[in-house]
Amino acid sequence: MIDTTQIDNVMKSTVIGSDGDKIGSVGQLYVSDDTGQPSWVTVKTGLFGTSETFVPLDGASMQGDQLTVPYDKQFVKDAPRIDVDGALSRDEEDQLYRYYNLSGSDSTTGTADYVGTADYVGTTDPADVTDARETTPGFPTAGGETATTGYDTSGPETDDAMTRSEEKLRVGTEKVGSGRARLRKHIVTEEQTVTVPVSHEEVRLEREPITDANVGAATSGPELSEEEHEVVLNEERVVVDKETVPVERVSLDKETVTEQEQVTETVAREEIDLDDDSTRRGNRSDRA
Repeated sequence: MIDTTQIDNVMKSTVIGSDGDKIGSVGQLYVSDDTGQPSWVTVKTGLFGTSETFVPLDGASMQGDQLTVPYDKQFVKDAPRIDVDGALSRDEEDQLYRYYNLSGSDSTTGTADYVGTADYVGTTDPADVTDARETTPGFPTAGGETATTGYDTSGPETDDAMTRSEEKLRVGTEKVGSGRARLRKHIVTEEQTVTVPVSHEEVRLEREPITDANVGAATSGPELSEEEHEVVLNEERVVVDKETVPVERVSLDKETVTEQEQVTETVAREEIDLDDDSTRRGNRSDRA
């Protein structure tokens, strides 16, 4: 249960859904007009946190700088859209109670049931909530009168000017991981055919006639005999051997490629119209 001693931490926290996903950051904190206890927070969602969605603090818990609510991210984002204008009306409160399936309201007033404290940072005293409420247009002050001055520069106690505001679209970029690239080395085998010249010896029979030059060697033995001569024949055989040698180095590098991407978002602005119901008179020239 979130109480007034945790308001400072709540205002600076990130809202986490029951599914563990980040929903957004806390925008405003609303307290019960009867008990002064924190009852609702708004969560900044959407592009750049331009939208705020109400989430009940019933069942929520604080841990560090994270506020965990018992609803998942999509359920919170689909909650009824209610203007963050400093107070919850009875009808708006009933819508939220029905959506979040909560039991009846604990407020007893018929006007502003909950008071928003967007600037409620740095204090945990519920009395400060009353002080902030007394300067909000439409809310009763401690003396019972209704405050008439507010954030706009128009009203019975201000000048005759009116402030016109509009939303400005701010577009930026963030770097996120899009994938991984890996170098992986594996072995591939293939057949190679190489032609190698090989040689071998063959027997060749040579005959020469008896001449005066060789007659002595030819007749030096017995006239008839049996003999045997032998020669060794040689040949080359193919010998295969392999060695591993480095051939190149391969590495990973990154380059940045910039491309144009269009972003479309709806922005709101205020327009000021003039309602003039006065009776206009024609110009009159005084002549001497």
